[in-house]
Amino acid sequence: MPRITDPALKQRAVRLVLDHQSEYSSRTAAIKAVSAQLGVGRDSLRRWITQHEIDHGTREGTSTDELEEIRRLKAENRRLKETNEILRKASNFLRGGTRPPIPLISAFIDQLRSDGHAVESICAILTAEGTPVAARTYRSWKQAHHQPATRTITDAMVEDAIRSLAYKRKEDGTIKRTAEGLYGRRKMTAAIRRRLPGATPGAVDRAMRTLGLAGVRRGKAARTTVPAKDGTRAGDLLNRDFTAAAPNRVWVADFTYVRTWAGFVYVAFLVDVFAQRIIGWHADTIKATELVDLPLRMGLWQRGREGHPVERGQLVAHSDAGSQYTSIRFTEHLQLEGIQPSIGTVGDAYDNSLMESIIGLFKTEAIRTDVFHEGPFRKLSDVEFATAGWVDWWNHQRLHSSIGHLTPIEYEQLHYAALKAEPHLI
Repeated sequence: MPRITDPALKQRAVRLVLDHQSEYSSRTAAIKAVSAQLGVGRDSLRRWITQHEIDHGTREGTSTDELEEIRRLKAENRRLKETNEILRKASNFLRGGTRPPIPLISAFIDQLRSDGHAVESICAILTAEGTPVAARTYRSWKQAHHQPATRTITDAMVEDAIRSLAYKRKEDGTIKRTAEGLYGRRKMTAAIRRRLPGATPGAVDRAMRTLGLAGVRRGKAARTTVPAKDGTRAGDLLNRDFTAAAPNRVWVADFTYVRTWAGFVYVAFLVDVFAQRIIGWHADTIKATELVDLPLRMGLWQRGREGHPVERGQLVAHSDAGSQYTSIRFTEHLQLEGIQPSIGTVGDAYDNSLMESIIGLFKTEAIRTDVFHEGPFRKLSDVEFATAGWVDWWNHQRLHSSIGHLTPIEYEQLHYAALKAEPHLI
């Protein structure tokens, strides 16, 4: 017998009992006889009669119309609760931007189905919120013979690779962005291709938008160069040509400042132009000659320690016209080491543009983010901590487009490896 009894059958059963009740010894006897004749349950027939009397005002209770309204409100309440629950769990899919890959959508629907939600309800809500998917489409995905598209698989692999590269989990369980998370799309593509050679720029672009990543942007430059009062300085030997045929041929230097709670901290850098490797740096609270002389000593020591000492007369050290670089002490140090000094024009940033660019990246990547130091810079040691981490990353991990998306260390190693290679026989 159907679960829902036909209304006409209900009315007939009720009429047979009420109209012929006098022919039986009691209403119970009438209900027993009629239920047997029509093949319905006695309890069901008794409820129908009771509801009939309530609807016609002969008995107190909730009428059929009121019961229908209650059922409708309860159903609407269930739908609203289900919608809110699905929207809460679907927050990752409703952030805007690129549509999530099919496997992620399918897995999400599977999860909600296991929680008791209907496929039609899930798909309707996702579609209404900007991620259109039909229930029929979902079921076609679940068929055994269905294979996900190649692009879907590639996008998922690229997204996982970027997520592992740009974020790391700390010991306390929180997620923190890594230095590689500062990359823009072109540099991120080069980094991901080291892990996934077939990764395309489009896949990287879609994954970065899904993960909410964007390359960090530089701020405005600040003036730190104060020319010497006597105006005596060496000439410009580079003429804006910041290239070198080998390491230890051209070094460039400059310094900048960082605001801390205790006052200004000045950070000086020394860079080998060949691979743009930072070979020396120093931070101090005063702009004395020691600020720029210590990176020079560090660079000379580092090159000698690596087995590639500076040859006298082969190296040019270029800087701007700041009083620290034109000081007698610094100039004499260069002469003792057999290094030719080179000074750019006063007030012309292009004469030391390579260092201006590197310092801009230092400010953008190390100072204006929390990647290398969490919280404000309170004192000198905080700036030293962030600078040490950034310089190590710059030399050993950061990819540089100007040298073929290699790190400075890798580029120098390739150079020295090529010098040691035996010549090919012709």
